[in-house]
Amino acid sequence: MLRARDGGKPDVARCTRASCDLIVNVPRASVLPRSARLTPMMEMLGQRALNRATLTRQLLMQRSDRTVQDAVEHLVGLQAQTPHSWYVGLWSRLADFRPEHAAELLIDRRLVRIALMRSTIHLVTAPDAMALRPLVQPALDRDLYANGTHGRPIRGVDVASLTAAGRAVLAERPMTAKEVGERLGTRWPDVPPATLAYALRNLVPLVQVPPRGLWGRSGPIAHTTAEAWLGSISAPELTLPQLVLRYLASFGPATVADMQRWSGLTRLREIVDGMPQLKVFRGEEGQELFDLPDAPRPDPETPVPPRFLYDFDNLLLSHADRTRIITDDFHRHSHRPHGPVPSVLLIDGVTGGDWTITRSSGAATLRIRTYAQPSESLASQIAAEGRRLLAFTDPEAEDPRVEFARDLFD
Repeated sequence: MLRARDGGKPDVARCTRASCDLIVNVPRASVLPRSARLTPMMEMLGQRALNRATLTRQLLMQRSDRTVQDAVEHLVGLQAQTPHSWYVGLWSRLADFRPEHAAELLIDRRLVRIALMRSTIHLVTAPDAMALRPLVQPALDRDLYANGTHGRPIRGVDVASLTAAGRAVLAERPMTAKEVGERLGTRWPDVPPATLAYALRNLVPLVQVPPRGLWGRSGPIAHTTAEAWLGSISAPELTLPQLVLRYLASFGPATVADMQRWSGLTRLREIVDGMPQLKVFRGEEGQELFDLPDAPRPDPETPVPPRFLYDFDNLLLSHADRTRIITDDFHRHSHRPHGPVPSVLLIDGVTGGDWTITRSSGAATLRIRTYAQPSESLASQIAAEGRRLLAFTDPEAEDPRVEFARDLFD
């Protein structure tokens, strides 16, 4: 169920829709109240231990030989509101990954980009698109009705009529939000077209269709319904306890607040309290940390190679307390008032720098800025990984360059 791969070598917990059933369906007679679980003598996990555990499950300690579909399912998707940067997230996690490995799955409709956790676009497998959306629908409802732009004008609109009309419009062909809003606006002329389109996106599972999201290509942000795009696929029902288990397999150990921040859901405490099979640890601040009993928790001193994350990597967004990954230096130095938004460089498993790629006249330059002066050996490791990154992102560049910024040290 949750066991090491390759004859016993430590890997990450493998909690899929099917295997989670085996942990969820245990006798519940031993449910303990919160106060009875957390004791002063309980094993403590420090920040470094949490860091190594999460990095292992995020496939960032060493690249995995999983298939793209297996990795995306294990990670419970990748945040993917940008059309292409998430490819770097897979490259940093998978051995020998090439862009076409994911692009072909998008074309074949085995992967899709759809609004899910936190009401943001995620890249997920087709079965997960159908299984996850009903569970996280409350987060999309809350996002719609609390939205500063769309919340007020959508109130009073008959939801059933709007969703039926939207489905009928999209049955013709995939459309952009502007097209959908204009079509629906003929029936609701007093509601802004952008609000009607946003409401449909939150109320009905809509997928962004290719060529949008294909590596090296572009296209309109066109949507159709998940049912129209995926047809009748096999997607077993997913329960909230199973969702918690899958989150822990990819992001744990974690607090209830972490689970809620990742999913966008509330009231998960009552779900977790009904799962006595979870192992409980104490954090450095006395917080209650839950985990799968057999999940990997490596030695906190396990070395971590430099890793280039993409701009919206879920590793940076999926905990209420992000200090296991994000440092004070990141908060001090990462903001850029001008120029491209930088992406994160992990050094020793935490946010140790940032990076951008600029392109001009056949040249591609990776500019790396570390928040502390690296040793010669560390700089060499970072540069080597940077050259591999450029070979992935810009294989045809005639003049690929890796440069270290000096502005923090001069």
